[in-house]
Amino acid sequence: MTPIRYLHLDVFAASHGGGNHLGVVTDARGWNDARMQRFARWNNLVETTFLLPPDDPKASYRVRIFTPHKEIPFAGHPSIGSAHAALECGLAAPVDGLLWQECGAGVLPIRVEGNGADCRLLLQSPGERVLETGHDAHPLLGAALGGIGSGILPPALVDGGRRWWLAEVESESALRAWQPDHSAIGALAKASDSMGLCAFARVQGTSRVDGNQPDYQLVVRAFPAGVGIVEDPASGAANGLIAAYIAQAEPHGPLAGGYTVSQGREIGHDACLIAHMVDGAVWIGGRTHVIVDGHLHWDGR
Repeated sequence: MTPIRYLHLDVFAASHGGGNHLGVVTDARGWNDARMQRFARWNNLVETTFLLPPDDPKASYRVRIFTPHKEIPFAGHPSIGSAHAALECGLAAPVDGLLWQECGAGVLPIRVEGNGADCRLLLQSPGERVLETGHDAHPLLGAALGGIGSGILPPALVDGGRRWWLAEVESESALRAWQPDHSAIGALAKASDSMGLCAFARVQGTSRVDGNQPDYQLVVRAFPAGVGIVEDPASGAANGLIAAYIAQAEPHGPLAGGYTVSQGREIGHDACLIAHMVDGAVWIGGRTHVIVDGHLHWDGR
């Protein structure tokens, strides 16, 4: 059994330990579906990814993404982390500043900005559709949003690689202090075949204890009850949908060109995500840190 290089990454982290965990098997040639699923179940991270040579000649590499229970076609932080691993291991190199990731959602571009510790990767979202809007868009929506006031935009069900309910709420302080009804969010997710609820708030004025303006413009909390997670510390796909929804609803607004997101502090993390809008396309990304770089010995069949 030949050891395989394995990376444990911290994705979208403002500093080490602030982002979302990802395990990457950097060479999964010869692994069948059952072997990947068995390792992902044992690894017990939200997602584990497996890098492979591309099938599409346009792609830089191919990635398969597994939760402990099933394979999924696309997710944000596994895509950014897998791209980082492909660069780190010399499996791919950007051409004109882009990597091309082949996954279950197609061949998606990833922008490479900077080098070394300053490198940021931004993924172009695979397209978004607003399916429903309004407080009466679903009979279970009101219960899922219980205990918190609404912001400027109405709630919306948006699809784009993953399907999420999005809700702008009244303020950063209210969102950070909110104790949502997770069972109500779970019922909404199940009834609407969605990931769950992603709530966001705009930053107004000075929010820090020292009175200075924060270095982020949006606060996000994501509750993916539809896949059995209480709260996610850093959500690439969900933030892509939020950025697309804001840009569509407010094409000339202050956030339409891009902004910085703070996520995860309520559960002991500190994620920083960047949203850019370029020629009508949404790009979401940030930095990734390698926490563990080692070798995998896995004979699980």
